[in-house]
Amino acid sequence: MTKSLFPGFDGLMSLSRREGVDVRPTLLRVLTDLYVQTRIHSDDEQRQFTELATRLIDQVDDATRAAVKAKLAIYPQTPVPVLQKLGLVAAQEGRRVPLAREIPTPAPAPAPVRTPSEAELRMASNMAMQPKDAAEIHDMFFRAGASERALILHNLAQTPLKAAPRIPTVRAKRAIQILEMAAIAGDVENFALELGDSLILPSRVAAQIVDDAGGEALAVAARALDMPSPNFQRILLFFKPAIGTSVNEVYRLARLYDRLSDRSALVMLAAWRGSTLAVTRAKYQPSLHDGERQRARAGAGQTRPAVQPGAMPPRRTGTDGSSER
Repeated sequence: MTKSLFPGFDGLMSLSRREGVDVRPTLLRVLTDLYVQTRIHSDDEQRQFTELATRLIDQVDDATRAAVKAKLAIYPQTPVPVLQKLGLVAAQEGRRVPLAREIPTPAPAPAPVRTPSEAELRMASNMAMQPKDAAEIHDMFFRAGASERALILHNLAQTPLKAAPRIPTVRAKRAIQILEMAAIAGDVENFALELGDSLILPSRVAAQIVDDAGGEALAVAARALDMPSPNFQRILLFFKPAIGTSVNEVYRLARLYDRLSDRSALVMLAAWRGSTLAVTRAKYQPSLHDGERQRARAGAGQTRPAVQPGAMPPRRTGTDGSSER
């Protein structure tokens, strides 16, 4: 099962220990989702799932453990060692199953009050992005390589350009759920449709983000929705097979996503929206320009008639002063 459904597992684990990017919660969630999708498993699949799941259960946070426990508790083919590890069955006969302890909710820390810096005041300025600037940022980003894109996103955090407003929390949460379900199902069309609707993007730009091979555009879109990092990693693993099967690519994008600021993503979102207006203007500008030139030629070619309609023609006089008719 590991080889066919989740390649590179051992490599991801070793790189996680070496690089310090913890993807174990995501791995356990993905591994569980893949396992419960099928009702019948071979002995080898059960053995591999048991080995991997029992290894990861003790290494993840309480929220991940609770989510996995909820899925495996109702799944009829969950191996007994995994049930025991989760406390769903007694480890020995005659012993009661211990109740799961309540996950404590930490009190929110009060936000520190401080004076905004000069850079923050500049960033909060009302300098709207012009369509031409938006189109240049859009084209420069999609033409750039991985390292150049990371630099562009870093610089956007310091630009005084106005960022797009945040997506409302309720709408963003709904979009994250739909996007994750579409990614697991491999539904590219609905994924692009939901991405465009939630971020208020035209279908052309949404498709460009989805089709982007590097994955940075998808990271920006996810950050604009304030998507949690584990959800973004699951979308990568399911929706981008070329990235999900590469250990280095998974960790590169995971690091990029964790370092990507909300402001950088929202400024790029504003550029994506503004680039559409620039494309529309460029599309209709030639026809408008030609129309103006044609009207100018027509006005210049028209001459005032010598005799106005309804006026009497002038009389011609001879040399002797008599009029001629």
